[in-house]
Amino acid sequence: MPATSEIILSATTHPGDSTVETVVGEKYKGDGYYGRSDGLHTVQINVTGVAGTVKIQGTLATDPADADWFDIVGAEYDSQTAGKNGAFVYNFTGNFVWVRASVTYTDGTINSILLNH
Repeated sequence: MPATSEIILSATTHPGDSTVETVVGEKYKGDGYYGRSDGLHTVQINVTGVAGTVKIQGTLATDPADADWFDIVGAEYDSQTAGKNGAFVYNFTGNFVWVRASVTYTDGTINSILLNH
């Protein structure tokens, strides 16, 4: 089956006042939704001047509540270790039914976050 790529978070810019802002994206179908057994996912996080973190979250619930979401280990961008500009790619495995992005930042622009599975 061919891979599917989609934008899971479009461009979002911090207001520039150094306050901590959190943006949580909508849920998108992961491998588990389609019943695929390999569970392979890739995200590409494209940022400009970002000071903060982007966490990719997953859930195994078919109709998730807020408490059903968890951070996926190995799929986290942190500007202090990765840098503030560029495209950052993370691979992770899991039969997640839904996947979303959670951004906490104090400056910069998230240009896009792409999911491929």
